Amino acid sequence: MAKCAICGKAPSFGHNVSHANNRTARVWQPNIQRVKTVQGGTVRHIHACTACIKSGKVVKAA
Repeated sequence: MAKCAICGKAPSFGHNVSHANNRTARVWQPNIQRVKTVQGGTVRHIHACTACIKSGKVVKAA
């Protein structure tokens, strides 16, 4: 899975822990979207998390 090009948010790893304290591996995936942006006067596709898109850190291209 890709990570956010703006903030660097990437998958985090841990365990599901049952009531019997059994541990199984799991992954929390960030909500990464491929968006068209304007960077340095050119239009590019980047991978950005929805938190960065909603907060206005990504300048979307038309």
